[in-house]
Amino acid sequence: MDNETSIDRNELLALTAEIVSAYVGNNALDTGTVPDVIGAVFAKLTELSTDEKPLPETLTPAVPIKRSVTDDYIVCLEDGKKLKMLKRHLMTAYGMTPEEYRAKWGLKPDYPMVAPTYAAKRQELAKKIGLGRKPRAPEPAAAPRGRTRKKAVA
Repeated sequence: MDNETSIDRNELLALTAEIVSAYVGNNALDTGTVPDVIGAVFAKLTELSTDEKPLPETLTPAVPIKRSVTDDYIVCLEDGKKLKMLKRHLMTAYGMTPEEYRAKWGLKPDYPMVAPTYAAKRQELAKKIGLGRKPRAPEPAAAPRGRTRKKAVA
């Protein structure tokens, strides 16, 4: 054993003793369970102190990404729900913004959050009521024709 490992082990033992003594001081335990608590705490601290990082969890979408966008709905990759608008569902169910959702699943920035047919209907309605157009300049009013004098008849 090299010196670095023994220092780590000594630190782990000191931390274990501190944690277990605090736990035993605040909880009623049988004397037979104390060694089990010490072993469990030491094992967990040893596990946490290793440099090995856990492997990142591979994400599996509820449906294939290519099939998640259809004309009538968008399928949520988190839970497989078919929705017309995904943004609100993500925020209420998962506390996730569209940007976080796209980053989590590796989607392009232009991945839609609204079903294409629904977006087209909304666009048509907006155009119909005149949204997105600059207001027309009022037509200049014709100059009022004033009364003209009658010409004198000779």
